[in-house]
Amino acid sequence: MLRHSLLAAVALTTVAFAGDAKLAPTPPMGWNSWDAYGFTLTETEYKANAEVLAQIKDAGWTYAIVDMGWYMAKPLGEKTADQDHQLDANGRVIPAVNLFPSAANGAGFKPLADWAHAKGLKFGIHIMRGIPKEAVAKNMPIDGSSYRTSEAADVGDTCSWNDGYYGVKDNAAGQAYYDSAMKLYASWNVDYIKIDCIADHPYKGAEIRQVHDAIKKSGRDIVLSLSPGPTNIIHAGEVGQYAELWRIADDQWDGWDFKPADWPNGILTGFRKLAEWHAYAKPGSWPDADMLPFGSLTPHPGWGEPRPSRLTPDETRTWFTLWAVARSPLMLGANLTKMDASLKALVTSKDVIAVNQTAWESYPVEGLKQTDARIWVALTGSREKPVANVAAFNLSDKPMTVTATWKDLGVKGRALRDLFTGKKKPAPDGIKAALPAHGSVIWRVE
Repeated sequence: MLRHSLLAAVALTTVAFAGDAKLAPTPPMGWNSWDAYGFTLTETEYKANAEVLAQIKDAGWTYAIVDMGWYMAKPLGEKTADQDHQLDANGRVIPAVNLFPSAANGAGFKPLADWAHAKGLKFGIHIMRGIPKEAVAKNMPIDGSSYRTSEAADVGDTCSWNDGYYGVKDNAAGQAYYDSAMKLYASWNVDYIKIDCIADHPYKGAEIRQVHDAIKKSGRDIVLSLSPGPTNIIHAGEVGQYAELWRIADDQWDGWDFKPADWPNGILTGFRKLAEWHAYAKPGSWPDADMLPFGSLTPHPGWGEPRPSRLTPDETRTWFTLWAVARSPLMLGANLTKMDASLKALVTSKDVIAVNQTAWESYPVEGLKQTDARIWVALTGSREKPVANVAAFNLSDKPMTVTATWKDLGVKGRALRDLFTGKKKPAPDGIKAALPAHGSVIWRVE
């Protein structure tokens, strides 16, 4: 018999971390501009994608996030110094008006956030941790305090992959800088902040705490997302306390496996990382396996040449199924204005999304004899009368039949209902799935 059982799964829910369950009671779902637009997103492009997102918001897709580059007047500059970062008088990044004209005259992102809210969406932004070097060189005053940026900046600390910022000291001046930044973003009616170069490359626990505290002082409910990964699991308690979601893998792009390269990651990394972190997923605290690079990755993706996603239809469905059953946040990375009917049908599969949004426990089944198979169980319904949902995956490059008995799975059932198609089949002894290479299936046990 496999080691996991229903009782063991219930026991895992006692792992306690103090993320804000009110802010993120379920894994956040939405769209992020990075996979399709990289640094180059404009206000017109944001609105065009948000319009499409609003059409599927009833399926749960609510966050519309402007990723890296919104503060760069020249986003395609070869070096950070060439990108012309836009700063206010207090050393905080502000939208480049040539990209986001509604930000003119000091309006910042408030007009765009209010526009998104009117569409029934929530508005998010990406920022880098730290203080722009230019702000430190000019020793700008920190809003709301007597400090200046030189007192807050740790000039011996820079991001390993972005040299435009200094780290923030763990002192009163450093806290004042983050307080001023979060106060500004709150005044724009921002709902979600993704902060980069903080969860790894390197890990910055003190700055995570400073940002969390600054958000709490800002007067606005703002979801905090930590990036990039892989966050080391030794920090699980800290990230679970101070953020609503955190990256557990480095950037995931459109491939099954990119070995021998260490970066980027493909779907296989997700299987390993989600299994490692599954016990830490709970309301307000969500291990984040990164975005969904589906559909059209155009016109200027954050990595590689403009292209349609290189994932096969089976791989795309497997990726979506795994992220759903494992309760990862779901962030679409496609150019939504070019989303075709098949992708729209996939990402609006209400029964699959319901597993992601309503499961109170999910776990990978251990001890499978088929080494190229993976099985996950997610429990929905009440704890008194749990409903099991089972996903089976073929990691092989060839077709494969994945099997497991009810005893193996630690659940009981007589039939299975496919959550994508709605088709039912009898299953008196357990599951049996003939899957194509890199294919998957997800059922509700009945």
